[in-house]
Amino acid sequence: MKTTDLNIPELMKQFNEEGYLLLPGVLSQEKVDRLNAAIDEVIASEPETLAHNIYNSVERHPEIASLIDQPEILPLIVNLLGHNIQLHISHLTIRKPNPSEAQTASHSFIDWHQDGPHPQFPVIAGLTATYYIKTCYILSDMSEPDRGNTKVIPGSHKRPYNPNNKDVRQQVNGEVQVCGKPGDVFLFAQNLWHAGSPNRSEFTRRQLFLGYSPIWMRPIDYHTASASLLKDADPIRRQLLGQISDNHFKYYVPEDSMVPLKSLRITEA
Repeated sequence: MKTTDLNIPELMKQFNEEGYLLLPGVLSQEKVDRLNAAIDEVIASEPETLAHNIYNSVERHPEIASLIDQPEILPLIVNLLGHNIQLHISHLTIRKPNPSEAQTASHSFIDWHQDGPHPQFPVIAGLTATYYIKTCYILSDMSEPDRGNTKVIPGSHKRPYNPNNKDVRQQVNGEVQVCGKPGDVFLFAQNLWHAGSPNRSEFTRRQLFLGYSPIWMRPIDYHTASASLLKDADPIRRQLLGQISDNHFKYYVPEDSMVPLKSLRITEA
């Protein structure tokens, strides 16, 4: 898929209505294979478990870090969230088959929730604003439900909503299991109600989440990007790693030269 293949205005309209998007065939099979090989290296040093949740995963392997400024996706993120943004989180999730629905400390499944801090983001008239967006790279065959798929409630980011039963193992009215093939990508707003369902299949789920937020927010993975991530970074990568100025006031009111992502805007704020 090329950036020019994306109808960004139409996708923005759909995202604003439903709170998520599923984009098929964003990554080539070769790229998927390289990412899975990188993930194999990462988890080789991790304890054996039914479910891996590895944060700051861009720090763990350069192949994963290559997704920070993925050219097929970045223009869409910029037009959805604005150009004064950064990488907020990089989170690798692996869920092995778990037909008995055993709960683990590493979250083999996750109940219904909105993302955000505790205490939560401000709620006004029952609504929370969109503060950040997550991009999920599907790296295993998630084309059928009950493989540990992410569940969403379309449109729940724009109306007062709170499921009566937050147990992901129980079906909620209006829920959708996001299904996709390796190389597909889905995006969702942090204020969309979502959950991580149990893996009742014979397939291992592999999904890699990269989230983006305004640069004036504290990222989850680190307060300052490491020297290894910043080494040889071009201006766009440096912005996404939160390095635009020594004057932190500029994080709120940056000069255009500090935020090269502005060049990817096709709509005005």
